[in-house]
Amino acid sequence: MSATGPLASHSLPARGTTLRTALWWLSVLLLLAVPPWLLPEFQVTLLNYIGMATLVALGLVVMTGVAGIVSFGQQAFVGVAAYATAALTVLAGGSPWLGLAASLTLVAAVAALIGWVTLRLSGHYLSIATIAWGIAIYYLFGNLPQLGQYSGIDNVPPVSIAGWAFDSGRKSYLLIWVCALAALAAARNLLDSRSGRAIRALRFRAAMAESCGVDTAALKQVVFVQAALLAGLAGWLHAHFLRFVSPHAFGVNAGIDYLFMAVIGGASHVSGAVVGAAIMTVSKEWLKDLLPKLFQQTGNYETIVFGVLMILLLRHTREGLVPALARWWPVRTQRPPPALDAAPMPRRQRPARGTPLLEVSGVEKRFGGLVAVKELSFELRAGEILGLIGPNGAGKSTLFNLVSGTLPGSGGKVRLLGERIDGRPSRDIARRGLARSFQHVHLVSRMSVLDNVALGAHLRGRKGTLAAMLRSDRAEEARLLAEAARQIERVGLSAAMHDPAGTLPLGRQRLVEIARALAADPLLLLLDEPAAGLRYNEKQALAQLLQRLREEGITILLVEHDMEFVMGLVDRLVVMDFGEKIAEGLPHEIQQHPAVIEAYLGGVE
Repeated sequence: MSATGPLASHSLPARGTTLRTALWWLSVLLLLAVPPWLLPEFQVTLLNYIGMATLVALGLVVMTGVAGIVSFGQQAFVGVAAYATAALTVLAGGSPWLGLAASLTLVAAVAALIGWVTLRLSGHYLSIATIAWGIAIYYLFGNLPQLGQYSGIDNVPPVSIAGWAFDSGRKSYLLIWVCALAALAAARNLLDSRSGRAIRALRFRAAMAESCGVDTAALKQVVFVQAALLAGLAGWLHAHFLRFVSPHAFGVNAGIDYLFMAVIGGASHVSGAVVGAAIMTVSKEWLKDLLPKLFQQTGNYETIVFGVLMILLLRHTREGLVPALARWWPVRTQRPPPALDAAPMPRRQRPARGTPLLEVSGVEKRFGGLVAVKELSFELRAGEILGLIGPNGAGKSTLFNLVSGTLPGSGGKVRLLGERIDGRPSRDIARRGLARSFQHVHLVSRMSVLDNVALGAHLRGRKGTLAAMLRSDRAEEARLLAEAARQIERVGLSAAMHDPAGTLPLGRQRLVEIARALAADPLLLLLDEPAAGLRYNEKQALAQLLQRLREEGITILLVEHDMEFVMGLVDRLVVMDFGEKIAEGLPHEIQQHPAVIEAYLGGVE
């Protein structure tokens, strides 16, 4: 299928961008290969600590900065892995590589169990829970005689490959930084993928992500376990680099330090993990040397001074140093345009026109003593545009939420193509062909328009987080982005495709939501006030688009306050007032209905 329209010229891949990326990574590798041979041993050791801390901070960047899951307990996973490999290699005589497999397996199991319990919480309860299990695991290490209690385990063997042992700081540097760079590349790949878009939506737009088919609870669990595995890798390196493990390295203070690293560098930026780890590791070491000389006595002065510096830093750069530096020293990164000649995604089989598609029977919703929707019933047939109107507070958006699964109902039945969908989560309903927009725009404001729309096609892809990290999802990703680009062109926003969605005017943001819904290839499209904020010409263009969608077999349920827009577009109308249906019929019948004129239209004919 050939690309058509004004974006057809963007179908060729940007080879220059790929070459520049390869050269950038080659430069980084060469730069990191130099220090162990030129720097003193102490500075190489500092770089090793930075590399291991980068792994833990990177997990927090994805989990806390991007997904919004705040954890103060990552040091516990570092400790679990360190003790697992130390016990296996020292007490059981196993290989460090067997220790790596065992420690990561144990970390994954522990993280899955803790995540299953902890991630059911939210807000400050979640943060407190991470502190609690971090403390519990710390005292577990210190009280088990088999693990040496607070004395720990020493004589941990170094890692070796083909008889070549990483038994010095300079040799360990290579192993540590290969792991760190691989993790940074994997995290960058992950966030630039189908799964990455869903992860970015978790923090502020979880309900919207669910409506696009994302299983947010399962995704949070995956992100939590992946962050724990990065911490576990750091723990394995820690044990075989220092050749010793003890509980003191895995206390609550270490967990706070790791979180500080992510925040200082920039909690929503992959490179922030390196910057934060470097600044915190070096500055604390520098302050440990400087402050005792300045005060002429020993003490933990560095903690006090660092706390003050942290407050000052966050006061002026709340998003961290990487975003602050980007404002002063902007780096232009031109993303390759979507390949519009990519193979199109498969489409749903449309029901025959006139087939009963949506049946709402006696639906109710109560909030305590308030009845928001009361015994509402109507039917919507395939190929029809049905308008749902009524004064503010009539219950229209609540009904949308009931039909789409965003809210559980208090009674009644909802059927889609004869199958009951009431009581199902919105992601399951989305899988059955329902897509929607929201009364208040739900976009990930910092993501581009293209990525926001591609999120709507989430269910049309299959590749998961592992494929994204290994970048084996590129063919599918190209098809998803091409589909998103076609829908963006369809709603007339091609020029804004790569702009952050939050920078668009409200009316155009609503068009982005419509494009996102269309990217899901829906059977039924629920549009909540789509014309709000649009100019007259834009409303006319939207009406023409909706009419074309009806001709293509997409059925539309529409909530709108602009009566001129509604009356010239819909096939039938349902009118609500105080949560009840007061009228249903053709537009000209509704315009003459006495109850409607009294409740809403005010005499419009």
